[in-house]
Amino acid sequence: MSITVAVVGASGYAGGELLRLLSAHPEFEIATAAGLTNAGRSLAEVHPHLRSLATMTVVPVDAAALANHDVVFLAVPHGQSGSIAAALPPTTLVIDCGADHRLTDEADWDTYYGGAYAGSWVYGLPELVVDDGSKQRKQLQTAKRIAVPGCNATAVILGVAPGIQAGVIDASDVVCVLTVAASGAGKSARPELMASELIGSANAYGVGGSHRHNPEIRQNLVAAGGRDVRVSFTPVLVPLSRGILAVSTARLSEGADASRFAEPWQQTYRDEPFVHVLPAGHFPRSGDTVGAGTALVGLGFDELSGRVVIVSALDNLGKGTASAAVQCANIALGLPETLGLTVNGVAP
Repeated sequence: MSITVAVVGASGYAGGELLRLLSAHPEFEIATAAGLTNAGRSLAEVHPHLRSLATMTVVPVDAAALANHDVVFLAVPHGQSGSIAAALPPTTLVIDCGADHRLTDEADWDTYYGGAYAGSWVYGLPELVVDDGSKQRKQLQTAKRIAVPGCNATAVILGVAPGIQAGVIDASDVVCVLTVAASGAGKSARPELMASELIGSANAYGVGGSHRHNPEIRQNLVAAGGRDVRVSFTPVLVPLSRGILAVSTARLSEGADASRFAEPWQQTYRDEPFVHVLPAGHFPRSGDTVGAGTALVGLGFDELSGRVVIVSALDNLGKGTASAAVQCANIALGLPETLGLTVNGVAP
């Protein structure tokens, strides 16, 4: 029997990518596509590329109707997931692609988001290696409420966490600069996202530690065993539709063997289906992950500065959001983790 799913926020970029993946999933039946602003419109109007779903209509968000589904995916702006989730029964698997349930510290929520704090859910990053060497995947296997990580946070955490957990890099001096595609900012019409403003330009934003993914990154690097975690994180908006390329550097820890520094990453991700470490001297491009559920990691060592260089790439709508959400759903439901997902990107 099919597992019935609903996507709330179906008309956004993340919602559209969820629908695309779910439409090809052999165990899921998309029963409802709900929207906050586009109710009454057909999916053919909102997402013309989703031809197999063209006859569906975006319906208003109705908690009572959502409660009849096995799985509910929330892909709505921050501050809106909490009230929807609170109205759903505890037996429903709810996966939040927004920020409302990622942070464990209410003070961080107040500082970076504001408004009512909805509490924290199980963090949906299966590959995250934690302090004791286990993976976050164990927590997902029995979860009914899952918070999908932020796309930028995923790129940084997957890149940096293995080195911190193994004690190879100094968690007190991590510097991350990310090139980020425009779809990461959502689908709303904003002047800085207009083609005339974006094309031909690169723009840093969230400078000086103000980006909302900062506390999420720190929180999970602490979970990986980091002490005195200090991260300088600066995203740069570039004229791409999809993709993130994160370049993270950190000092090699005192006493660590520079000739073997890459071993923690190779060991951590050796058997992971969706996180791949590239051979020495090879580094990923953001375009290599478009349409895929993968994160690619390349490693280098700067001898002059004594710093490890980690280059991680992912599709912000793929492993950064929708693919991660489906992966988490598979785990929580006891399905094969890779079901309905692909490691192959789209090129050119």
